[in-house]
Amino acid sequence: MSTRKRHFRWVYIPLLILVIVYVLPIYSLVNTSFKPTQEIKYGPVRLPADPTIESYKQAFERLKPSLRNSIIMTVLATLISSFVGSITGYIFSKFKFKGSNALFITIIIGFYIAPQSILIPLVLFMGRAGLYNTITSLVLTHTAYGVPITTMLFKNYYDSIPDEIIDSAVVDGCDVPKIYRFIFLPLSIPGFSVVMIFQFTNIWNEFLYGLTLSQGVHSQPVTVAVANLKGTTVAAWNQICAGAVISTLPVVLIYMFLLKMIIKGLLMGSVKG
Repeated sequence: MSTRKRHFRWVYIPLLILVIVYVLPIYSLVNTSFKPTQEIKYGPVRLPADPTIESYKQAFERLKPSLRNSIIMTVLATLISSFVGSITGYIFSKFKFKGSNALFITIIIGFYIAPQSILIPLVLFMGRAGLYNTITSLVLTHTAYGVPITTMLFKNYYDSIPDEIIDSAVVDGCDVPKIYRFIFLPLSIPGFSVVMIFQFTNIWNEFLYGLTLSQGVHSQPVTVAVANLKGTTVAAWNQICAGAVISTLPVVLIYMFLLKMIIKGLLMGSVKG
């Protein structure tokens, strides 16, 4: 065996250690979720002697309203931000006008603004608009915060589409809306699928806006509801862990079954032609 191959095999040792360190909290989470209350104690995390799904039933009953809120919020914000991003990305990619580059950079900067820095004016605005503590406020917030990144992703995607397509459409008498509707929109199906996966996972997992803009189960997303499972006196750790597993299942399933599309999204628009 060559020296190079021996050295390459040694690389697997630290990688294996990192995998174990990464998986241990997940193992502890799932393991605790199947334990009855009397088996939960500090110390080594052992397999449950009498596994039960009772904690999942209890957690699901408490999380049902918030799961519904998260589904409504995530689906609406994902669809709106993706559609708006496709239109703006189309304009910035194929139609240059005075100040277009400066406007594009201004929009993209919005993605890099820390959410913590806008919480006070955001809450004041939603309160004065009568939208505080509603699902609508969360949909609008996630849509506004998502448009910059969806615009950038779609612009990169449309940059890979030849400009000759637009020239031919203009010769045939198509205006800007028709070019988008009949040419770019059908070509955008791969782009939409990737952008919507990206948006769905980000919005579903978001915690800060949900904590700030919602109070009570009628508008609370599931991420906040899971944190509230702890209660104020005795913490039912098996319910908390079960709730955490339930809340992460949609994202885990998306990454399991759509991994290839996610990887494609990371490379979207990186190669032109």
